Amino acid sequence: MTFLKPKVLRFESLPSTNTELARRASEGAAEGLAMVADEQTAGRGRLQRAWSSPRGAGLYFSILLRPTIPQNYWPLITFMAALAVGDALHGAAGLETDIKWPNDLLSGERKICGILAEAIDTPVGRAVILGIGINLTQNAFPPELANVATSVSEATGRPPDREQILAALLEALPHWYSQLEEPRQILDAWSNRSSYAIEKLVQVSNGDDVWQGTTCGVEPDGALRLRTTGGEIKVVRAGDVSCKSCES
Repeated sequence: MTFLKPKVLRFESLPSTNTELARRASEGAAEGLAMVADEQTAGRGRLQRAWSSPRGAGLYFSILLRPTIPQNYWPLITFMAALAVGDALHGAAGLETDIKWPNDLLSGERKICGILAEAIDTPVGRAVILGIGINLTQNAFPPELANVATSVSEATGRPPDREQILAALLEALPHWYSQLEEPRQILDAWSNRSSYAIEKLVQVSNGDDVWQGTTCGVEPDGALRLRTTGGEIKVVRAGDVSCKSCES
């Protein structure tokens, strides 16, 4: 069994916790090295999108992983991270969350946490930089995103305790990381917590390709199975998912 022992470094400001951690990983840093920044000046999400990271408004966290599981299962790292964040928010803030494939946590169908896993080559083998950004207050994102984003403070109606949430995350991550050695456990737990896993009417876009259909589970590597409106089963390994049944 893999035992993850996080060691956290703290910074007032970084361009990106993922970028700085990748630099240290390339110098041979050990698994478990983690970073928390009060702000990020060049935070980013999936597909190189900017991730708003104002000072004190969110939990901006990255951790270095050196997985020993086969690389075809590495996409499940974002699944296990979503489960860990869900546990942390429930334990530290009493907050129930949903998971949107592949790696967004939602509260009331609005995004409360984003997860970014980046594989890199290092002198001692391939590694993964796992970044987690949790919106703690409404200041974490621009006002124009208020219809699609939310925060712990809005969802719970009280000020969040960043240190308590971080402590809960540092406890949950080693548990779920160890479960990667039994991928079925990760997939089952993720499916049980995600309303997007089965029978969700969604639209999936990947570049110029757009499909609509109903979700019908995930593949062993975490790819989404989509039954299109034409009855075809598509296996989606990359793309943006939006809930069609949630639109007013």
